[in-house]
Amino acid sequence: MKAFFFLTLILVATSYCSRDKELDFQITNFEIPDISIRAIEAIDKKTMWFAGSNGQVGFTKTEGLSFEIDTISYDTLRPEFRSIAVTDSAVFVLSIASPALLYKSTENEKNWKLVYKEDNPTAFYNAMTISKNGFGVAVGDPIGDCLSVLITENSGYNWRKISCDSLPIVVNGEAGFAASNSNVNIVGDNVWLVSGGTRARVFHSENKGETWRVYNTPIVQGGQMTGIFSSHFYDSQNGIIVGGDWNQKNKNKENKAITKDGGKTWTLIANGEGPSYRSSVRYIPGSNGKELIAVGTPGISYSKDGGLNWKKISEESFYTIRFTPDGKSAWLAGPNKIAKLNW
Repeated sequence: MKAFFFLTLILVATSYCSRDKELDFQITNFEIPDISIRAIEAIDKKTMWFAGSNGQVGFTKTEGLSFEIDTISYDTLRPEFRSIAVTDSAVFVLSIASPALLYKSTENEKNWKLVYKEDNPTAFYNAMTISKNGFGVAVGDPIGDCLSVLITENSGYNWRKISCDSLPIVVNGEAGFAASNSNVNIVGDNVWLVSGGTRARVFHSENKGETWRVYNTPIVQGGQMTGIFSSHFYDSQNGIIVGGDWNQKNKNKENKAITKDGGKTWTLIANGEGPSYRSSVRYIPGSNGKELIAVGTPGISYSKDGGLNWKKISEESFYTIRFTPDGKSAWLAGPNKIAKLNW
């Protein structure tokens, strides 16, 4: 692998009318050539990490003025990374497809160490997250009768795969989407996984993956590219799922739903209104579960009332979004670009 320093160029800075009369959203784009980025982590206003195609992993600590990028190779393979997790001491990236490769670096993107490998030819991992207390989960498409689920209990230093005997059975054609590294959520001991395809369901564990229940949702399902593309929980009770039909991105029915009971039941919101297909949704930190932003190839949408009503704030295409912990800005990523969203 070879590390190098890449100086970016600011392409666009645009203001959009937004949530109230006092505040405008501002988007600043940074060009990252020849890389598709679907996995990012926002550390603060100046610092973010990303993982993408062609084995590339990078970060900025200068608010996007410069990026340091490394390329990871496995033999002759350049893995495609769509999952990333950042802890206080390490960065983890997980590739899709086989072999599934999970790498760790404790030295600011240097000396990557392979900490988990899976050679099953049908392996395909979609998302990964590690909580502040060191508990982490990675989720992938089914192998056999269940989703592929990896667990760490020591901040990513060791990983184990949960047996299908301990997981709910999936139906034929049910899987996940590696769209924005948001198929898995952790709040305390709670874990939520989401699916798409022939079913659009939520898998929930209240005890760090020891036991599971699965719940139906009203999100569109039944096709190869239908279902839940993204999920986020504000707390242990309140969450949102978004998605739709990737082949009919203009449709805005049966593609957004919320829960107020920890994922047991889901209610469609803004059905036939608001954003159509979206691949990533997040609650703004500190908003009391009221403010949301959803992004996708059709644009960026904002809600200030928990998803009941939405306003489109940009036509720009992005795959994923993450907020800084203070809730005062966000990072976005997409094809050949990273962006900063301020307000």
